Amino acid sequence: MDAVQGHRPPGRARRVMKIGIIGAGNIGGNLTRRLTALGHEVSVANSRGPHTLTALAEETGAQPVPVEEAARGAEVVVVTVPLKAVPDLPSGLLDGAAEGVAVIDTGNYYPRERDGRIAGIEDEGITESRWTERQIGHPVIKAFNGTYAQDILDRPRPAGDPDRMALPVAGDDEAAKRTVRALIDELGFDTVDAGGIDDSWRQQPATPVYGLRAGTDGVTKALAEASAERTPEFRG
Repeated sequence: MDAVQGHRPPGRARRVMKIGIIGAGNIGGNLTRRLTALGHEVSVANSRGPHTLTALAEETGAQPVPVEEAARGAEVVVVTVPLKAVPDLPSGLLDGAAEGVAVIDTGNYYPRERDGRIAGIEDEGITESRWTERQIGHPVIKAFNGTYAQDILDRPRPAGDPDRMALPVAGDDEAAKRTVRALIDELGFDTVDAGGIDDSWRQQPATPVYGLRAGTDGVTKALAEASAERTPEFRG
């Protein structure tokens, strides 16, 4: 598969970025912890309101905000909410974001466990992230969807470490993808370019790479071995 390439993105000087995180569950909470620890300016929001994020804010120094304000001025926005909740995100959510904002989609479609049947995904056969793009009106980069939340805290490794994990990253916006891959590198993980959003089925649930703890070679191999056919448990 020509689109799949495993390597670290070109090195860059670390700089502080403004990052908005929408969703404060396991993935969103742990990304908040790591990104603030790296010195980034993080705003975090959830569906229940800023007052429910006091403990996370006190722990991390992140700024709790309403969902409507999470992307304001942000260079990176992480959308990490249940797929069924994506259509309920505020209209114009990204209007106040920085020019060229990179939007990370961590979502997965769990029709039987959580989301119910989503017609756009089932009837059109589009990827989960393509559907999410249509809901929010902005290109996304699919990443962290198959990552164990605790690994974000426990498994970072320096570049070149033989035990360094790699994460698949898919998206159509090459500039945004470079931004996301560099951020993941900073978090302590390698990345593998998994192609465009229409290729992101290779990292959806029940594929070989989903939940895989491996380096770039293992992730590249798993992506190449994926089947586009959804398994029954991930069909509505």
